[in-house]
Amino acid sequence: MNLLERLLNTRDVVIADGAMGTNLFLRGLGKDDVGAAWNVQRPEVVAGIHRGFVEAGADVLLTNTFGANRFRLAFRQLESRTREFNIAATRIAREVAERAGRPVVVAGNIGPIGEVLEPLGTRGVDEAEQGFFEQATALREAGVDIAWIESMFADDELDAAVRAVQRAGLAYVATMIFDTNGRTMMGVRPEDAMRRSGTFAHRPIAFGANCGVGPAQLMDSVLGLIAGAEPGAVVVAKSNCGIPVLDADLRVRYDGTPDVLARYACMARDAGARIIGGCCGATDEHLRRIVEALASTPRQPPPTRADIELRLGGLGSAAGVRSRT
Repeated sequence: MNLLERLLNTRDVVIADGAMGTNLFLRGLGKDDVGAAWNVQRPEVVAGIHRGFVEAGADVLLTNTFGANRFRLAFRQLESRTREFNIAATRIAREVAERAGRPVVVAGNIGPIGEVLEPLGTRGVDEAEQGFFEQATALREAGVDIAWIESMFADDELDAAVRAVQRAGLAYVATMIFDTNGRTMMGVRPEDAMRRSGTFAHRPIAFGANCGVGPAQLMDSVLGLIAGAEPGAVVVAKSNCGIPVLDADLRVRYDGTPDVLARYACMARDAGARIIGGCCGATDEHLRRIVEALASTPRQPPPTRADIELRLGGLGSAAGVRSRT
């Protein structure tokens, strides 16, 4: 039994961290820079972001490796440094976790390759799987507790990533993005994705939704996931902070306040999600409010889609909050 499973056995809710990318941009990462390269170039900044999340109450740290597969790194001619970036990221997160004074899970973050697979694209499924395996192997050798596959939108790419992490000997969590009228970009519904995850030869520790276009839409996805979940299945909710906007300094910020994310977190818990955190736009301030709200707000009956609209308004697209047919 890995550390995340032990935490789930002793806690009602486990807190995942917030956004690494957003926080790197707030600390000076340029639009043409590679975030994973900062694991080597500016490790103190990456460590500082992790520490902020731990101090805010995070139980799970995702390594700074979302885009650290050879396909994404090849866009900047950095594919030869795939292993280096993933090992460095893991060591940074591991050091922060070990100094936390309490159990903190180090999850090796694996994002999509950034290309559509065949037959719609040119990249083969086997090729994608091998790329994921390369990344997963480096993460495992450097000491992650689990793999965290996120932001998937296609079944075939998710399958390739799952096979890869299993080959590397890692237990895993997986999440998808249901941001296109309540489905992934490739048309997958939360209910169907959740049911399908239960058919994998090696099932995930947890399965859920991340990112999207805001808390309202993410909560809609959570209700769908819960509807498709088998008894005992663990659902993940990791919402972004609404819609990105340009401020006066031409920096991208998100319109979701910490209080809005706190309301979302309580609704996600009440709906049945057991791993809750933030995605794009979520800082340690957002995460701190999530932790405080979950500790201080009594449980309510599971929310309906009408409750989502009432309590979160249209933030992050009310289009996701609808009756499903």
